This record gives sequence, structure tokens and C-alpha cells, in this order.
Amino acid sequence: MNTQQTISQENTLSGWKVILAGAQMLFVAFGSLVLVPLITGLDPSVALFTAGLGTLIFQLCTKRSIPVFLGSSFAFIAPIIFAVETWGQAATMGALFCAGLVYVALSILVALRGPGFLHRLLPPVVTGPIIMVIGLGLAPVAVNMALGKTGDGSAELFSYTDALLVSMPALLTTLLVATYAKGVFRLVPIISGVAVGYLIAEVMGMVDHSAITNSGWISPPGFIMPEFHWAAILFMVPVAIAPAIEHVGDVLAISSVTGKDYVQKPGLHRTLLGDGLATSAASLFGGPPNTTYSEVTGAVVLTKVFNPVVMTWAAVFAVALAFIAKFGAFLQTIPTPVMGGIMILLFGSIAGVGMNIMIKARVDLSAQRNLVIVAVTLVFGIGGMVIGANGFHLQGVSLCGVVAIFLNLILPKADMVNDLHEEQEVVDDMLHQGK
Repeated sequence: MNTQQTISQENTLSGWKVILAGAQMLFVAFGSLVLVPLITGLDPSVALFTAGLGTLIFQLCTKRSIPVFLGSSFAFIAPIIFAVETWGQAATMGALFCAGLVYVALSILVALRGPGFLHRLLPPVVTGPIIMVIGLGLAPVAVNMALGKTGDGSAELFSYTDALLVSMPALLTTLLVATYAKGVFRLVPIISGVAVGYLIAEVMGMVDHSAITNSGWISPPGFIMPEFHWAAILFMVPVAIAPAIEHVGDVLAISSVTGKDYVQKPGLHRTLLGDGLATSAASLFGGPPNTTYSEVTGAVVLTKVFNPVVMTWAAVFAVALAFIAKFGAFLQTIPTPVMGGIMILLFGSIAGVGMNIMIKARVDLSAQRNLVIVAVTLVFGIGGMVIGANGFHLQGVSLCGVVAIFLNLILPKADMVNDLHEEQEVVDDMLHQGK
């Protein structure tokens, strides 16, 4: 698609049509956006507010030139759950604020050295297994919730039979919509799964409406101010590695969709800066980190609406919806098995994305170097390895990020290994001749 075609399509919508398109984009992003706070125990109304705010910040940093919407990042689910249990929500928000600054630091490096250094620092053999750990590490949480238990499996919230009668239809609906639906409906599998699961749970008497009854109509979301603790910060900062590299992929994707090279203009440094500032800003209010949403990119492909103003309206609607208290209360009435059923597919898909990164890059696992990096990263992440003492420790995605990067930097590249083998063969020949 050439530039003139893109510009003409950007200008095809005006007035109320732009506003309506913005509402549709929020609808597409909505299911994933509120799923993260519902899983991690954060306020979904705050997540709506910070998603809208983050999108506006991103547009400011990129001169409103890219049609993307920012929402809750799935990469931070497990770290948020652990951090909240260990240090509390306020300290977790402070740690997430610092994680956003990692994006800012990367944006400065990209501005100074160009975007190529990111690939050298974070090649597919590093990012692939890290993203796989994000999905596979959360598999027990999804299964426990689908079985009617809490995420850690410590308590039973619903009976086994009732939970399966809700979670499996929710899962089935989600995967069927994602696979067979056409048009815009294919972009909302999570909302479809939630709707079916919620209706079944309602019929079975598993929904508690007290939160809706006791809530007013209009009130501000439950904002939380951050606190800063070194242990929480050092735990959370490495987590930003995986979503940062995902961000690059999202920017390339939307570039191919619109026919514009956003890596060059406005520049990858500006998009990383916008994403980082949006994540840090979200933490100041108690919201989850932000990231560019591939669901919305899919909607842009489908609708051919490339005007970034549409995303401005989507952000405005998200902020406004955050102040409707009964809507936020309704979201919190969704039973655990409904979320668990959907999460089975969601977390498995995240692991699949990590695997696909390595497949597309043709990472050769017969090479010992690559096999070592992938093997250690996966077992550390899935096995629950913990390293540290005296109140500070790394585990999960944080540990995997550090370990994968470290191994990639210290282990010799394939050509270096071959050179060593060749040198050894020469030495062996000389010794043999000497004998």
C-alpha cells in the first residue's frame, strides 16, 4: 500500500464516524485490557483509566502519528501477583514505575546507537524462551482457577463440577471464536468467552451481585499511590526486557499494515519512550503496565481505518468508562472459573508466541550454545528457581531475563566455536606429525 492510498484512507472518516470507530477499537481491546487486573487483583476501573491515559501519552510522544492503542501487559501478570503477595500493591506500583524507566533508557540508547543494537542484545534465542516462560509459568494459575480454586490452589471457591461446567464452555467459546469467527467478531474472543461463561455461571447461581448493588453510579477509580522498595524494584526491572522487544515487533507489524516505516518516523526511540512513560504513569495511579495491543492492530487491518485520531477517541472512552463505578463493580463479579477457562488458552498462546519467535528466526537448537540458553532459561522459569538472599532475590521472568542475556553475552558465538574447533584440529595434526 503506497503513502497516498494510506493518507486517503485516513481521511475517509470524519465527525461522528471517527468517534464510533474509537468506541469500536476500545471494544476490541476491552477483554484483554480488564483481564490483567482481574487476574492480578488490581482494580479494572483503574486499568481502564491508565490505558486511556497511556494511549494519550504515547500519542504525545509519537506526535499522534501511529494508530495503536495501549492496554494492560500480560508479560507482567506473574511478577505482579508475586510482588503484591510479597511487598504489597503500593511497593509493586513503585517497582512498575521503575520498569517503565527501562523503556525510557532503551529509547535513549536507540536514539544514540540506532535500533539494531536491540537485536544484538536481545536476539530470538533470548527473547523466545523468556516469553515462553511468561506463558508456561502461569499454567498452574489458569488450571487452578478453571477448577474453581484460587490462583495458588490454596482454597476452593467453587465445587469441582460447577467450576468445570463454567470454565470449559468459556474456553470452548473463546477458541471457537478465535478460530472460526469472521470480521470484527474474530477480534473479540475473550469478550465472547467471558459472556458465555458468565451467563452459565449466572444460571447456576455462582454470581454474587452484592458489589454491584452496593456501588454508586459515578465515582473515581480506586487509585493507589506507589511506594519504592529496592527489593521490589530489583525484582521487577528485568521483567521489562521481554515486553520491550515485543514492542519492537508490534511497531513493525503496524508499519506493515499502514505502509509507513514507523521505526524511522517518528522513530523507534519515540515509540519506546511513549510506551515507557505510559507504563510509569499507569503505576502512579495503581494500574498495570501498558503495551501496544495486537488485537487493535488486527482491527486496523480489518477496518482499514488508519487515522490515529480514532485511538484518541478510544482513549477518551476508556477514561470516561473508568468513572462508572457500577461497571467496574460488574467486572469484579465475574466468577473465577470463567477467567480460568479463558486463561488456559491465553497463557498457552503466549508460550506459543515465544516458540514462534525462535522458529521464524531459525534458531538452531542443535548448536550447543543455543540449547544451553533455551534449556537453562526454561527450567529456571518453569521450575521456580530462586537466586538471592537477605530480602532480595530473583525468580520467574526476572531471573530468566537476566540469565538469558548473561548467557548470550558470555557464551561464544557459533563462528567462534568453529574457529576454536579448527584451531584444535590444527594443533592435533601438529602433535600427530610430531609423534
